[in-house]
Amino acid sequence: MQMVRQRGFTLLEILIALALTAMLLSMLTAGVYGVVNDWDNNAEALERDLDQAVAILQIERALHGAFAHSYRDTETLARRVYFDGQQGELSWVSSVSPERTSGMTAWRLYQEPREGVFLQLVPALTDNPADRLQQSDARLLLPGYQMRVTYLYEDLEFNRVWRNDWPGSDFNMLPLAVHIQLESTARNDTDPIDIVAIVAVQQHRTVRPNMELIR
Repeated sequence: MQMVRQRGFTLLEILIALALTAMLLSMLTAGVYGVVNDWDNNAEALERDLDQAVAILQIERALHGAFAHSYRDTETLARRVYFDGQQGELSWVSSVSPERTSGMTAWRLYQEPREGVFLQLVPALTDNPADRLQQSDARLLLPGYQMRVTYLYEDLEFNRVWRNDWPGSDFNMLPLAVHIQLESTARNDTDPIDIVAIVAVQQHRTVRPNMELIR
């Protein structure tokens, strides 16, 4: 009876098989790492875009709900409207609060070079909220952005003109609209973002606007 001779793997064949297995595993690991890394990058970009969209929507809604909050001037005892608008800074009182708290909320937007646009919030009481806003905690709302703000008004000839500031305590009224242009300082390929918010309530019923100063 003829016996069949069994032949096993040689050491060289085992080494080649191990080398091929290791190469396939390394390729698979690199592929999985690349997919996971791309997923993380896309998820971070999506989360950043969502945060930015929510921030822009909150600013637009808060400006649309701007209220001519009046307070008593401690020196002259005159009634003043709180709305301090500059090109790179804006403070106002709104009926909109991002925390959905009851009552009016004082907002302050300002920019810091190479950092971005910051936001401060405090409850709007019966006083001038400027000092309380300055002392409140600031939150980086739009990192890597700078802003330019202009304000729309109607002159005595009923012409609508944009101006670079709006001292509400002098004018005793709110602008018709606010235009905020946001430009990215971190990325040159990003288009500017425009926020044009129409102010629903332009003036307080009990405070007479000073039209002579609005020129």
